[in-house]
Amino acid sequence: MEQASSPAPFITNDAVVLGILVTILALVFATSSSDRPFFRKFYSVVPSVLLCYLIPSLLNSFGIISGEHSGLYQVASRYLLPASLVLFTISLDLKEIWKLRHKAGLMFITGTVGIVIGGPIAILIVSTFAPGIVGGAGPDAVWRGLSTIAGSWIGGGANQLAMYEVFQPNPNLFSAVIAVDVIVANIWMAVLLYGAGISEKVDRFFKADSSAVNELKEKVEKYRLSIMRIPTLTDTMMIVGVGLGITGLAHFLADIIAPWIKTNAPQLEQYSLTSGFFWLVVLATAFGMLMSFTRARKLEGVGASRIGSLFLYIMVATIGMQMDIAAVFSNPGLFLVGIIWISVHMTLLLIVGKLVKAPFFFLAVGSQANVGGAASAPIVASAFHPALAPVGVLLAIFGYAVGTYGGYLSALLMQMVAPN
Repeated sequence: MEQASSPAPFITNDAVVLGILVTILALVFATSSSDRPFFRKFYSVVPSVLLCYLIPSLLNSFGIISGEHSGLYQVASRYLLPASLVLFTISLDLKEIWKLRHKAGLMFITGTVGIVIGGPIAILIVSTFAPGIVGGAGPDAVWRGLSTIAGSWIGGGANQLAMYEVFQPNPNLFSAVIAVDVIVANIWMAVLLYGAGISEKVDRFFKADSSAVNELKEKVEKYRLSIMRIPTLTDTMMIVGVGLGITGLAHFLADIIAPWIKTNAPQLEQYSLTSGFFWLVVLATAFGMLMSFTRARKLEGVGASRIGSLFLYIMVATIGMQMDIAAVFSNPGLFLVGIIWISVHMTLLLIVGKLVKAPFFFLAVGSQANVGGAASAPIVASAFHPALAPVGVLLAIFGYAVGTYGGYLSALLMQMVAPN
């Protein structure tokens, strides 16, 4: 199951890498808010959040920094991500979020169906002109490796490993499909982040009814303005204390709950309930929601979601440095399968979205809750508005629950259509 390690990058010191990533974020934000005509025109075409993601990926691709050799993603996903979820949810209006459930749920389910059928369709298409790419027998059967992508794209890492254990692909094949999983999913995330920047144009094109999403954003902004004041050091310390303090509590409980379930109810592994990261995300979100009923809610007035956004953008940059664009050329056949697969997912979402006039927000978050999971669904959601990040988290948690079943069904369908 281990992948071959890539060559060491030019810069290996994580302190230097973090400095580079944060400087990139600072420059992107400084130029995106500039009044200079060039920058205004440039950012009207290229969303700033996309650059925060793509520039680190280019540095990784050219061997300057490396996501594989760095521990920054682990730190960001385990510490900064849950803290940002807490800070986004302490001002949550659950009543308004609940109003989004119908179309958000429909687009999530549509995205899941797109992944389940996308793999078999991709194998069928590629087998018509290059059966060798999707063939094989025994542990070398390509569909076995692709089953792990199905688990990953519907649920997450735990579901992916569940598919690995069930179908036992050759470890070398598994390493190859891991690259397809990461690169194609990251390219798709870049497309969604770009779409978030032009979502109003997309909604007009599809004649989408975005009133519910806009109403939630307006209510959040109105509430924020009503409690806004200039923050003191004490205020900022309280925000960071709440965010990282609850993250610590979530880690403490996750370290107890996940091993206990693994020992006493191992059959619940299929629901990702033995995953520490699953419990970390669930607990951080739940505690944030509980605090929205307390005085902590007023921390939004001194910048809770702003600091949450800061944490999340660092997470964006560390995700970006995981993507090696050059890896696409190492096994182009399998990448073709991945591109067709994600295209089926996208096409189905566009068709259903057009039929029900769903705003692009529901399409993007419903998709990323499947393909990206809890680590990146809130990033895509917050690209529309920080108040919408919890929607991505809640859908991603649901994805963990159905990921193993959806992945298993997709694998059986791929086995049926794969050439021997």
